[in-house]
Amino acid sequence: MSETRIGIGFDVHRFDANPPVLLGGVPVDTSRGVEATSDGDVAAHAVTDAVLGAANLGDMGMHFPSSEPRWSGADSLEMLREAVRMAGAKGVAVVAVDVTVISQSVRVGPYREAIRAGLAGGLGVETDRVSVKATTTDGLGVLGRDEGLAAMAVVTASIG
Repeated sequence: MSETRIGIGFDVHRFDANPPVLLGGVPVDTSRGVEATSDGDVAAHAVTDAVLGAANLGDMGMHFPSSEPRWSGADSLEMLREAVRMAGAKGVAVVAVDVTVISQSVRVGPYREAIRAGLAGGLGVETDRVSVKATTTDGLGVLGRDEGLAAMAVVTASIG
């Protein structure tokens, strides 16, 4: 008998002057970057936390702590692949992913299919199992002031 699991992830990073901004491994803004230990890919980070959550494996901070120098500049899609591997070792397989990018100025539309493909590659699933959407905060808060960007993700997974 198969069991369904759900995992939720969220990530946010402040913009800085070191490009590019990555989403799903895709450079979506080459005029700036984000402050982060790794490459700062908020979409990949949110999905990674969601995968870890679905497998009851904690969060990114447990497995990829920013206090460890080896994660400096790390490829977020590699971290996602590692989370999928860890989940798989527990018998948890990703079924579908839904990601929402939240940014006042970073445009997802022109890159949506490439972002979906990048995340699907990191997850080891078909692209049609990955949904990528975007929204703004209509000028409200730190994201609305365009100080950074965020992403949230939901992963559906199965065991058995």
